[in-house]
Amino acid sequence: MSQGFGQALDPFTLERARRGDMRAFEVIYGVYGKACYNLALRILGEPAAAEDIVQDVFLKLMDTIGSYRGDAPFGAWLKRMAANATIDRLRLDRRQGVDDPDALFASMGAADPPADAMVDAWTLLQRLPARARAVIVLHQMEGYTHRELAELFGQTESYSKSVLSRALQRLHATLDEAPSQAGVGTPVIPHV
Repeated sequence: MSQGFGQALDPFTLERARRGDMRAFEVIYGVYGKACYNLALRILGEPAAAEDIVQDVFLKLMDTIGSYRGDAPFGAWLKRMAANATIDRLRLDRRQGVDDPDALFASMGAADPPADAMVDAWTLLQRLPARARAVIVLHQMEGYTHRELAELFGQTESYSKSVLSRALQRLHATLDEAPSQAGVGTPVIPHV
């Protein structure tokens, strides 16, 4: 059985939603709301911001559901809408106003918590700048291509590749700093 954005939406519910039936939107929210929240949370790292994204996406859905043509599964269409809204939030975040990958990682200070405090993947991802975290989540976990990421960020494919490479290097370095007693359960981070 599919989960998250991979869940199927029955055509009857979709048609009711297109006609403005609020109960149909409630069903759609019940099917995809958690997936939308989880995607936004993984990228933004802030529960309140992720909740805002979910609200924004579902409000926008109510206005744009008529433009859904059925070329892709509904969940994939909604996932793209959620990813776009999350990337838009990153663009608005003045703290992340840096587009240069070198400057993005240079802003990471030495005031990070000790490496032994970071043994799970979520904690490791939280240590990255928001844009780097977004690239990792969307590329490595959600399957976006570098071309799609370039479109989302309004950058080149090489920008996406560079941010991904540096983020993975940073995660590997963090794992290398962790004491050997972390051992079992230490997340495996792919090399590029």
